[in-house]
Amino acid sequence: MSNRRPLMPGTLNLLILKSIGERGLHGLEIQQRIEMNSGKVFGVEEGSLYPALHRLANEGLISGEWAITEQKRRGKYYKLTSKGKKRLHMEIESWRICSEAIEKVLSFA
Repeated sequence: MSNRRPLMPGTLNLLILKSIGERGLHGLEIQQRIEMNSGKVFGVEEGSLYPALHRLANEGLISGEWAITEQKRRGKYYKLTSKGKKRLHMEIESWRICSEAIEKVLSFA
């Protein structure tokens, strides 16, 4: 049986922003980082990832720059903007508050 689970609604942007972090990553690296850092519980399909990257770029949370990947292909490397860093910190704090509240509710018998 697979450990894979669907992403909870509203978490994709948070996972992308966190995965990009301080260094530039291209789409495949973002996918791999989410999968690896979640213990292979989450996977992100290209059909979800790239529209999310475009939305985040349109919101000014990330910027993209074309470069050559390690595989000698042209790829777009994404970095967090200062606005994106602020949003990431806000999203992390919000997630922690919500997950702690959910855990409290679940702990009641």
